[in-house]
Amino acid sequence: MSKEQYIEFRHISKEFPGVKALNDINFTIKKGETHAILGENGAGKSTLLNILHGIYQPTDGELLIDGEKMSFDTANDAIRYGIAKVHQEINMVPEMTVAQNIALGNEPKKFGIIDFKKLNKDVEKVLQRLHCTIKPTDKTGDLTNGEMQILQIAKALYLNSKVLSLDEPTASLSTQETEILFEIIEELKEKGITILYISHRLDEIFRIADRATVMRDGKYIGTFEMKDMTKEKLIYNMVGRDVEMFATRQKPSRVDRGVEVMRVDNLSDDGMVKNVDFNLYKGEILGFFGLVGAGRTDVMRTVFGASKKKTGSISIHGKEVNIKNPTDAVKSGIALIPEDRKRQGFNYNLSNGENMALASLGNFTKYGLINHRKKLDQATKLLGSINLKPNDPNFMTANLSGGNQQKVVLGKWLSASGDIMIFDEPTKGIDVGAKAEIYALMEELLEQGKSIIMVSSELTEVMGMSDRIYVMKDGKITAEIDRNEFNEQMILTCALEENEV
Repeated sequence: MSKEQYIEFRHISKEFPGVKALNDINFTIKKGETHAILGENGAGKSTLLNILHGIYQPTDGELLIDGEKMSFDTANDAIRYGIAKVHQEINMVPEMTVAQNIALGNEPKKFGIIDFKKLNKDVEKVLQRLHCTIKPTDKTGDLTNGEMQILQIAKALYLNSKVLSLDEPTASLSTQETEILFEIIEELKEKGITILYISHRLDEIFRIADRATVMRDGKYIGTFEMKDMTKEKLIYNMVGRDVEMFATRQKPSRVDRGVEVMRVDNLSDDGMVKNVDFNLYKGEILGFFGLVGAGRTDVMRTVFGASKKKTGSISIHGKEVNIKNPTDAVKSGIALIPEDRKRQGFNYNLSNGENMALASLGNFTKYGLINHRKKLDQATKLLGSINLKPNDPNFMTANLSGGNQQKVVLGKWLSASGDIMIFDEPTKGIDVGAKAEIYALMEELLEQGKSIIMVSSELTEVMGMSDRIYVMKDGKITAEIDRNEFNEQMILTCALEENEV
């Protein structure tokens, strides 16, 4: 069979009740290439890969591998064939050893008992193949996120996988860990393993992908050689319209340097945060930038009362406030859109309308009873302003795309009527089209008289949207930079150096 047609999706369609998730998908994947699958949230990428991995069966069409028609009834069928997936969410048992996690469910046995000597020896070979310094006997819970991500790849190799799909694998990795991952991907490709790669970070796609297939609204748009593409062309194919490659302000600045809405002095916690000072002006987008582990999120959680403050003071509109918990923060007019929206931003078991009311239930409660009609009316009003899709207060938030889930979390805080909005990694894991909508919503909030703190690990984003930037390293602020002084090299230098302002 031709190397050019290793995996073939032939006229694949998939329908769910009321939704056609995939519509006549046709393209091929070459053996031993790194092939990116791109598209906005809701484009059908995950549904297509779930068919490859045996989680779904197509409504119409055929899947061929090496010219043979394949139909996997379960994910285990696909794994046994040699098709494995490395999930964005790390799925390891922290109490187990590295070897136990890698071989879980597939341990070598002798006389019906796990042969730990052979298990450790076999896993050691896989780890050496990945040039990994981790030992089979190490406790998994002691490893970094990057090391655990590599363990997931080791698990796939232990199962002799021929095809490996990675879904946003660098979302929680440091720059150094990302580089190690890319080196591993290159080595696997050289050994004939086929890599399918999903990421919203286009720089990564241009760095490691040989080709990219673009999907939009459940349809196949095209497959492109990356050496012939530009970011502008790729984005246009993904969204069907021109979208700014990077975050840019579309409206004039509304900063009023005469009105200080928040001041933080000498803030410390029992862990990462060390003597942090900063202030926020009315109508400002204040950026916080730093490398992974710099302490940006720790600062915001301490300000919001989610982490305990050790020293320091917080003043709102010139008056010192005592924020001991998130309830105190909300009463002070502070809202936090957290980095981990799935675990901290909304309740999986609630609808859009119910989630959007969580921070303001007092507005809908009388004599201890919730007025559900009033709550639903409020959610319906907000849905249009945040351009939620589907525009349905009764739709389950857990079933939305990442970008729309982020909008629900934002809607929750708009309902609470705070005037200081903290966005922690507001566009993490969402597509370029949804990013543009989030940026536009942030500018609308400024027009409504609110002020914004934006934490981001994407330098182009924080430079494009901020009026000022505080740079952090090791829990300290190392620089305060005004917009007219923004310089990429200088900001990165400040994120790496020890000196503090």
